[in-house]
Amino acid sequence: MAPVLVLWLAVCLSVTWAVDRGNFKTCDQSAFCKRQRALKPAESPYRALLETMELTNTRLTLQLINDNNKVRLLLELYRLQGNMTRVKINELKPLKPRYEVPDVLIREPPTEPLSLLSQDENGVVLSLGAESQRVIVSARPFRLDIMEGRDVLMSLNSRGLLAFEHLRMRKDTFSYKVTSTVASVWDNIKRVFSSQVEPEAEKKEEGDPANQSETTKEEEEKVEDGMWEETFKSHSDSKPNGPSAVSLDFSLPGVEHVYGIPEHADTLRLKTTDNGDPYRLYNLDVFQYELYNPMALYGAVPVMLAHNAQRTTGIFWLNAAETWVDISSNTAGKTVFGKMLDYVQGSSETPQTDVRWISESGIIDVFIMLGPTPNDVFSQYASLTGTQSFPPLAAVGYHQCRWNYNDQEDVTSVDAGFDEHDIPYDYIWLDIEHTDGKRYFTWDPHKFATPKEMLQGLMDKKRKMVAIVDPHIKVDSNYKIHNEIRSRGFYIKNKDGGDYEGWCWPGSAGYPDFTRADMREWWASMFAYDQYEGSMENLYTWNDMNEPSVFNGPEVTMHKDAVHGAWEHRDVHNLYGFYVQMATAEGLIQRSGGVERPFVLTRAFFAGSQRYGAVWTGDNAAEWEHLKISIPMCLSLGLVGISFCGADVGGFFKSPSTELLVRWYQTGAYQPFFRAHAHLDTPRREPWLFGPENTALIREAVRQRYALLPYWYQQFYHAHRTGQPIMRPLWVEYPQDPATFALDDEFLIGRDLLVHPVTEEGARGVTAYLPGKGEVWFDVQTFQKHNGAQNLYIPVTMSSIPVFQRGGSIIPKKIRVRRASSCMMHDPYTLYVALNPQRTAEGKLYIDDGHTFNYEKKEFIHRRLSFTNNILSSVNLAPDAQFTTQSWIERIVILGASKPSTVTLKTADGKESQLEFDFDASMSVLTLRKPGMNAGVDWNVMLQ
Repeated sequence: MAPVLVLWLAVCLSVTWAVDRGNFKTCDQSAFCKRQRALKPAESPYRALLETMELTNTRLTLQLINDNNKVRLLLELYRLQGNMTRVKINELKPLKPRYEVPDVLIREPPTEPLSLLSQDENGVVLSLGAESQRVIVSARPFRLDIMEGRDVLMSLNSRGLLAFEHLRMRKDTFSYKVTSTVASVWDNIKRVFSSQVEPEAEKKEEGDPANQSETTKEEEEKVEDGMWEETFKSHSDSKPNGPSAVSLDFSLPGVEHVYGIPEHADTLRLKTTDNGDPYRLYNLDVFQYELYNPMALYGAVPVMLAHNAQRTTGIFWLNAAETWVDISSNTAGKTVFGKMLDYVQGSSETPQTDVRWISESGIIDVFIMLGPTPNDVFSQYASLTGTQSFPPLAAVGYHQCRWNYNDQEDVTSVDAGFDEHDIPYDYIWLDIEHTDGKRYFTWDPHKFATPKEMLQGLMDKKRKMVAIVDPHIKVDSNYKIHNEIRSRGFYIKNKDGGDYEGWCWPGSAGYPDFTRADMREWWASMFAYDQYEGSMENLYTWNDMNEPSVFNGPEVTMHKDAVHGAWEHRDVHNLYGFYVQMATAEGLIQRSGGVERPFVLTRAFFAGSQRYGAVWTGDNAAEWEHLKISIPMCLSLGLVGISFCGADVGGFFKSPSTELLVRWYQTGAYQPFFRAHAHLDTPRREPWLFGPENTALIREAVRQRYALLPYWYQQFYHAHRTGQPIMRPLWVEYPQDPATFALDDEFLIGRDLLVHPVTEEGARGVTAYLPGKGEVWFDVQTFQKHNGAQNLYIPVTMSSIPVFQRGGSIIPKKIRVRRASSCMMHDPYTLYVALNPQRTAEGKLYIDDGHTFNYEKKEFIHRRLSFTNNILSSVNLAPDAQFTTQSWIERIVILGASKPSTVTLKTADGKESQLEFDFDASMSVLTLRKPGMNAGVDWNVMLQ
């Protein structure tokens, strides 16, 4: 009976809780993916024509020929500054231009000289400069290997899966028949006069594939279903340009762990795809998404990192069309015992991961980031696409959201509830119901009749609001925004040239063409205070539904044959959300005259979206597995530059148990973007609605977040300056420790805080891996010291959030938590100094005004805090910067200390004073009380 019951339960659960997979394509239902996946390895038709090679100081160009259809491609190879290589492949003579992604790169990447080392009829060898790195281009079949010494770091087309579907004319069209007839007549004319042609010239013309008629090449090419028209459910894709897919394979010798290519609700370490669909990158509004599968979600960042104990590398596939990524490995499926058996038997097979990228249109434009360290790869990628925007300090605090707060009275009541229950927060959010009939940039005249009065009430408490502005615009002749967009011709067009219309929250909606710079400029101008009626400087913005979501479109998105000027939507799809957030952020900057930093949350994103604000993991559910998956989802985003990530605390769909809600607050308090959100149909869940005990637990989690704001803010500044992730996997800091490579139930914030949230229902304990042989970690609550390189079992209660500070670090906190972050601006700091076994520690303190771009004018404080030889000192890291603070140091807590006989403070003016201290011998904790020096000046504290 048991198996029958299990089957029945599985069926019931799948009915009540599962994405409707039928709404979304599999690879088999996506014609280009199916075509490309059918290609067999080791049968590459591509050959490098070495005689066409041209080498300048900045690039190599080389023609490739497909020996099956004689179509030529142009390969461009660049050596870029910072240990990167760029490979571009396009048609040599395309029928029309192919799309190349603009605006994602922050500049044209600077190049370094390439030099030729050797050449013969089989290929060429080029130097990549440092450390005996070189590129080997093999001619037949075409293959590209990047080597360092004797090691192959990466190979391109080693499996022979390069494919480039050239643009062509459809054979059953009138224009094709005319072209064929003209070509045939021309061939006859040439034959008549052939006796007058020099024999050598005739031979050359016949043998040169570039001179052959395009139509002749295609006669032998098979026309497959879906090449010229494709149907999915009731939707037809006219495909006016025919097949245009591109594909390339990469081999990574010595690699078993690859990461990245968000967004997927899956583990941090990417799985092999041999027995299922590839990972899909295609921005979609996926209602009630499933976990642990490769289906596409709201965003797409085509960046993959590969890591082993020796090296980290990255691949950035710059293509905005629908993309699928296949991953295979020669060690996949082998058990630990199987690997041990290989070792014992002397098996010499090197682990290898093979990756294949398949995109529907565009060109091949790939950046190979050669590391060698994780931080090198982050720097390399940041040099291409920019770093995480530096948010206002308040945005790093707690956000309270719901679909929807009903009216102004509701907002006032919720705001007062936080004060009544002594829970800090910075932003309260309004979803779509705040508008006048889903017309964005407006307010419901009955429920939000006096928005400025509401905003002023929040401002009086130093709090802020976020209101939603979606990119689908209600088709309504009485709506100013719609009329302006239509009159300016800014809407995306349908294939027949009319304005594209789809169904979304307002009903029939148009979709502005954000790929146009003039459209983005106009959109930005709509955020001006005199345009966005009722807005004030403490109103910020949330862009939802910007995949774009089209309720009655194929796969709940826009038809691929919709038109953006010269390009089809299929070419630009994954860029749409990127452009919406870009234009919105620019609007918030412009409204303040370029003074204030914006805050914009987006659901859809692409490479480079980090420059414009925050993202969240979309419409999750109040289930334990969704709490768990929030960790690898945000870790994956951090690895590809998007650090400002969070998940809806409590889950968007369904209602959480009180235990789940508390655990989610405890987890969310240690993720970069900290926002609670809930669906319209769920019961209210403000933090004080679950009884005094749970209110106290949630209050404590939120207060821990606020106490740590100085550390969080320092991490955001560091991410903005360097591109390094804030929330990061352990392997980033411990790259040679294989025990960290697949961990995704714990993480680091910066280098110095390790967090292992409790994500199991009814948990009595968790096992955390503390990395670092010879290192120590301190429990931040008890100050108990633990050795690194061990799995530590930690008993937990409902109040437990297992967090550890790395020995060797100094972390600043503000213990006096107030109702909002701005209220804590001038409050004093407590420094937590955690000593390593060598009795040293180091940290940083960053202070600015918390909200303007004045830090770019050197208006900030940046200090190095260090403890060595029993002296704790503060030294200026930015002597040319100018900023003053009223904050002072009110306490110093030294973990792993010995008891001193005296403690002396020496300030910059040479004055010395004795400090009071307490010493807890049982925990080796030394506390210095009220040393009193200003946080922005030089000082030394000497223990004797």
